[in-house]
Amino acid sequence: MRQTLVGALVGAVGATVTRRVLAARPPGGAARWTRTNHAGDPVSLMEGPALGVGLVAGGVAGALAAGQPRVAGAVAVAGTAGLGFGLLDDLGEDPTDRRKGLRGHLTAMAHGELTTGGAKVLGIGVGALAAAALLPRSGTTRLARTVDWCGTGACVAISANLLNLLDLRPGRALKAGAAHVPGLLAAGGPAAAVGGAVLGAGGAVAPADLAGRDMLGDAGANALGAVLAVGVAAAAPPAVRWALLAAEAGLTVASEKISFTRVIERTPVLREIDAWGRTAGPVPPTGSSTVPSSESVVGQKAHPR
Repeated sequence: MRQTLVGALVGAVGATVTRRVLAARPPGGAARWTRTNHAGDPVSLMEGPALGVGLVAGGVAGALAAGQPRVAGAVAVAGTAGLGFGLLDDLGEDPTDRRKGLRGHLTAMAHGELTTGGAKVLGIGVGALAAAALLPRSGTTRLARTVDWCGTGACVAISANLLNLLDLRPGRALKAGAAHVPGLLAAGGPAAAVGGAVLGAGGAVAPADLAGRDMLGDAGANALGAVLAVGVAAAAPPAVRWALLAAEAGLTVASEKISFTRVIERTPVLREIDAWGRTAGPVPPTGSSTVPSSESVVGQKAHPR
């Protein structure tokens, strides 16, 4: 319980303070952090760094309170990589570049060109492997432990990308992150610390997100997915981690062909959960010119909600 409370308190304070500091002195000016949503209203990217800082600070503090310094290090490495490289893509992407999604960035790299999205893929991947190296590994042989390390690293990296694919409507990615919290809290230990950080930091930024004033962008969504995966990996047995990796990989591949937004809109239960708590204006129906045809468009900056 202590690690949960510490994670939640530090996460909430970290997210709140960071958001206020950015609002008071936006690096590069407020316009650099502003995008336009489907209704023509301004929406800020400042939520992303605020959430990322809150998650890292809360997760580290909670893990240390649980006596798990290596997990604290893994949270710091994975969360910072997701936040830093996500922010690079948020603020540095060329808006005229139509190559989107994981496939588009990998194709560009195969032709010798490194986009900001490609840099993000590489940076988060390296950070995920570094974080996985700090976590316990299963297996009795060196090969088995190496395979487990690679699997955990892949899980962290793919989770960071998957949460980003969900960040296309107000509150959607935050709700997906919150859905992991009961399991993390039930696991206890450092996983509960991560769950507390998600509750604290996520709760601090949720009102502006649901109101459509702020959005996570790549920085917030990548950090959220990476930190959540570290929390799961710190507590789950190998079978659960491999099952999670398979599910995440399957959803990522499916996102290249299937729109998650369309699936949600056509499923009554998911549609109600997705809309719950949202105070932003009505979202145009799928198929209109403001809705992307595929969730392979990574992040909202290209297609703001």
